Amino acid sequence: MTTRHAAVSNMFYPGDPRMLRGDIHSYIAEVNPDSSTPKAIICPHAGYIYSGPTAAYAYAQLQHAKYAIKRVVLLGPCHRVAVRGLAAPSVDYFETPLGRIQIDKAAIEGLLDLSQVQVSDLAHEYEHSLEVQLPFLQEVLDDFTLIPLVVGDTTTQEVSEVIDQLWGGDETLIVISSDLSHFHDYETARIIDSKTCAAIESLDIKAIAHESACGRNPVNGLLASAKKRNMKVTTLDIRNSGDTAGTKDRVVGYGAWMFEET
Repeated sequence: MTTRHAAVSNMFYPGDPRMLRGDIHSYIAEVNPDSSTPKAIICPHAGYIYSGPTAAYAYAQLQHAKYAIKRVVLLGPCHRVAVRGLAAPSVDYFETPLGRIQIDKAAIEGLLDLSQVQVSDLAHEYEHSLEVQLPFLQEVLDDFTLIPLVVGDTTTQEVSEVIDQLWGGDETLIVISSDLSHFHDYETARIIDSKTCAAIESLDIKAIAHESACGRNPVNGLLASAKKRNMKVTTLDIRNSGDTAGTKDRVVGYGAWMFEET
């Protein structure tokens, strides 16, 4: 059995399990979720002190489906290794300080029939955009399997095709990992991120610029799949690092959205 071990614990989030659980629960305790259970969520992937409060808005919505969700499809952008298309891992487990998560190897095998999907453990080895989502998932869900995909240079249609193949039923959750604008002053970031928010709410795959969201490719793939299904989109939270633990002269934007089937 092979395992992809945590690469960014003690950097993006606490490496001590007790502290990590405490932080996650403190973020979620600040949220009053409604009774809706999303089919898909978009949430950020920065260090928890910066984006954890925003991510909690998305993950708090999953508490109603703690035992119903048995499979998580997780897509996030590549930061370390250039990827053409989408990269899946070959390992059997992903591990965090909270334990191991089993990879759905059968689902990944099925994806390899698609030309845009490849296997690359190197693409996953140090990638934080997926890893930072895992402790939240481990705390709000019961047992689940994981399909982690690093998204690189690819088209909206190619990503949407993968999402559609993995869509499943109520047992499957789609998670898209993306931050918003990077390194603008506070007010400029608010303007840019509000436009991205409007694009997501309206399922407008043409309105998100490359510099407006680092996870633009997986986000657009989800928007395309959601548009075909006439899904309802709700903005749960939008802010930036100037609202949490950073200064306001050079901020990174964060948002949380949920998608419901109608």
